[in-house]
Amino acid sequence: MTNWIQGSFPGHEVNVVFARGVPLDVLTQGLRGLLREPLAYGEAGGWAWAVHPMLNWEVEDYDPVNYRGLCPDGAEIVVFVTEPCSAKAFPPAFEYYRDGRTILGFSFESLQQRVGENPDYLSAELLAAQLIGPHAVCGDEGNGGHDCFDHHYDDHERLVKTIAGFFALPSPPLSAEVTAQ
Repeated sequence: MTNWIQGSFPGHEVNVVFARGVPLDVLTQGLRGLLREPLAYGEAGGWAWAVHPMLNWEVEDYDPVNYRGLCPDGAEIVVFVTEPCSAKAFPPAFEYYRDGRTILGFSFESLQQRVGENPDYLSAELLAAQLIGPHAVCGDEGNGGHDCFDHHYDDHERLVKTIAGFFALPSPPLSAEVTAQ
C-alpha cells in the first residue's frame, strides 16, 4: 500500500488521484489542463486513476492542485498527496472531493486536524483502526529505549489501508498494462 505514498516514482514528488464517476480521458485531460501531466494512468475496480507530479517546476507552479473542477455532480475524487515537501519533511496528505466540494482533508501527521465540509466523514473508520481516539497513542511512548518513530510508517500503512478499504480503491500494483509513459 505505501508504494502509493513513498517512492512510487523515483525523482518525482507525486499525487495519486482516484476518480469515480469521471471517465479516464476526462480525468487525464483535466489534469493536463491543471498543468499536471499524468505519469501513469488507468482504470481498475470502478475507479479511474492517475499519478501526476505534485508541482510543475517548468512553469513555476508550486501551488496545491485544486481538484474541485475535475469533480462534477455525481463524481468522487480521492487524492493521496505523497510528499507535500520532502525537503522540509512535511508528511503525506489525503483529500476527498464529492460533487465538486471538498468533503475531507488531512495531513497524515495531524489526523486530529481534519478539514472540509464533513471533517468527521471517516471518523468511525479511523477510530476503529485506532488511528484517532484514546487507543491511537502509542502505549510505549515515554518508555526508555522506545522510539515511536519505529512504527511511524506502519501507522501510515494502516491509514492508507483504512482509506482504501472504505472507498474500495484498487490495490497496488495497479495493472501494468494500463500504466502509461
